[in-house]
Amino acid sequence: MISLAGRDILHAWGKFVFTGMGLGLLIGVTLIMAGVYRGMVDDAKVLLDNSGADLWVVQQNTLGPYAESSSIYDDLWRSIKAMPGVKNAVNATYLTMQVHFDNHDVRTMVTGISYGGPGTAGWPPYLVAGRHITRSHYEAVADIATGFKVGDLIQVRRNHYNVVGLTRRMVSSNGDPMVFIPLKDAQEAQFLKDNDAIWQQRRRTFNNPEFNRAGFPGLIDAVIDDQSSNQFVNTVLVQVDHKYNIEETAENIRKWKRLTVYTRHQMEDIIVGKLIASSARQISLFLVILALVSAAIVAFIIYTLTIGKTREIAVLKLIGTKNSTIAAMIIKQAIALGLIGFVVGKITATFGAPLFPKHVLLEPADALRGLAAVIVICILSSIIAIRAAIKVDPAEAIGG
Repeated sequence: MISLAGRDILHAWGKFVFTGMGLGLLIGVTLIMAGVYRGMVDDAKVLLDNSGADLWVVQQNTLGPYAESSSIYDDLWRSIKAMPGVKNAVNATYLTMQVHFDNHDVRTMVTGISYGGPGTAGWPPYLVAGRHITRSHYEAVADIATGFKVGDLIQVRRNHYNVVGLTRRMVSSNGDPMVFIPLKDAQEAQFLKDNDAIWQQRRRTFNNPEFNRAGFPGLIDAVIDDQSSNQFVNTVLVQVDHKYNIEETAENIRKWKRLTVYTRHQMEDIIVGKLIASSARQISLFLVILALVSAAIVAFIIYTLTIGKTREIAVLKLIGTKNSTIAAMIIKQAIALGLIGFVVGKITATFGAPLFPKHVLLEPADALRGLAAVIVICILSSIIAIRAAIKVDPAEAIGG
């Protein structure tokens, strides 16, 4: 029995291969889009893992510190550390901003870490070059994705910092590389106003008719002093003693400190379910569009090849070939086209993923799902061509 699929492929192999390559580019983009989502989820998990915390204590009724603004007093860590089950508690701040270096800006998450050392919550767990921060001011450790090197001088707000160490895969949930600086410097960068703003606010306060030095001298001085202070942090990172239950420890802090406390599982739900949710919906929409476009391409090329072989199909019918056999040949042709496209797409995704600015995580399971989806799409796309082949009249084989 003559293989219609094999004969068509050999007869028009150039069109077939180039069509498969074009389809492969679409499949490659689809795999990369799925990898972008996987990378965002992986970044979120890496952020939480690298923080070294079991609990995140934040401002009441907020989703902080990664999802929204959170401000709590920087002396709360002492009372939290004294609570049962708490092994250690340290302050931390997180601020996504542009860091200036060498006449250009780098978008980073600037992280303020408390005094301690490796193993302290908030600190980078390991370095790939240089050393950890040892001074209380003007030293920084940066992720290598920033492009910084040991010895570089970077600017955060109005202060300059010497990069003394480099780390790897320390990123925010958005994939921004992290820069670690001492907590006091980070508090100043995030909460302290610039000199002009402080001066203007002092003037407004002084000129406010509700305050005057004759009636409230102590109050107005306190307000002015408070405007130039930076007594806040975004979160307290808590490490729980392994002998205690994490949920119970979190509930005790909520009850006695009147603060919101998140466990690792809850924080992951917030980042993935809220921060990444909109991006996930956008990526899902793109995947649907790409699947429809791929199906349209396969359907068009298979239909074109089938219509171009109407006489051959008529001959097969004339010699008694069943419609199911002809349909199987067309499906084989569609699957062959899909397999060529998938191979090209997988190669494209593998070599193209590192070129993307975001972290792209290509998982083998996604590739297998993609292969299954390609086969299903090819089979469904061949239905139009099969219907056209079935309608062919055997008399066309002997017609003029």
